[in-house]
Amino acid sequence: MNNKIYLGLTLLLLLLGGCRKPLETTAKEITQKELSGCQEVSCPEITIEYLKVNGKTEASEKINTEIEDFVIQSLYVGEDESGSTAPTIEKAMEDFIALYRTHSAEFPGLSAEYFAEITVLESFNNKELLSVSCRNYLYTGGAHGYGMVVFENFDPKSGALLGYEDVFQDVSTFSEIAETRFRKDHDIPQQNSINATGFWFEDDTFYLPETFGISKEFVTLQYNQYEIAPYAAGPIVLEIPISKIEDLLKVSLK
Repeated sequence: MNNKIYLGLTLLLLLLGGCRKPLETTAKEITQKELSGCQEVSCPEITIEYLKVNGKTEASEKINTEIEDFVIQSLYVGEDESGSTAPTIEKAMEDFIALYRTHSAEFPGLSAEYFAEITVLESFNNKELLSVSCRNYLYTGGAHGYGMVVFENFDPKSGALLGYEDVFQDVSTFSEIAETRFRKDHDIPQQNSINATGFWFEDDTFYLPETFGISKEFVTLQYNQYEIAPYAAGPIVLEIPISKIEDLLKVSLK
C-alpha cells in the first residue's frame, strides 16, 4: 500500500511539473505627468513602459527586481560608477528631473530639454524561459542622445538570470554559427580579418555580445553603438533563425 501511495504521489508531482504554465505578466506605463512635482510645472518628458510579472512568488520578485533595476539605472546620468541608489522607479524619475533643473540653472543657454524613453517588453514566454528586450534612449544635451538595447532571459521557476551557458549546450559552436552569419551579413570573407571592413573586435577575434534575446523565430544579438563600430554605424543587429541552432538549445521553445 505504501508503495502505491508513493507511486501515486510521484506521478502527481510529474503531472504538476508538466502542467507548469508560462508566467503571467502585466504591461505597466508611467510618465512624468504622474509625478506630484510635475503637476503644475513643466518637466522633461519621461516615457516608461515595462513588464511586471504577476504574483508574489520568489521567482516573480526576482524578475521584477531585475526589470525595475534596468529602468532605474537607465535614468541615472550621474558620475558614480555604482549607479543609482533610487529605491523606486518614481524616485529615479525625480532624480533625473532634479538633475535637469540643476543643469538648466547652471547653463541657462540649454537649447533643448532632457528626455528619456525606456521600454522593457516580452519577446518570448513559455514554461522554461522568459526573454525580455530592454531598451532605453536618453537625451541630456549635446549633439545627440544615446541609447542601448540589452536582453534579459529568466528561468520562470527560480527567477534566475540565464546566460549563454544556461541556454546553449555548446556556446563555442553557437559562436561559430553566429560569426559565420555575421560575416555573411557584412560581406566579410572567411579568410579575412573580422575587422576588415572597419569593425572594432578586440584582438581581431569575433565574440558574442554580453546579452542575447530569444523569440519564436530568432536568437537576436545586438552590439550597441561604440561596442564594435563608430556611433554613426548605429546598432549592429544579428538575427539567427531558431531552426539553425535548435539542436544546441538546452531549453524547449515549444
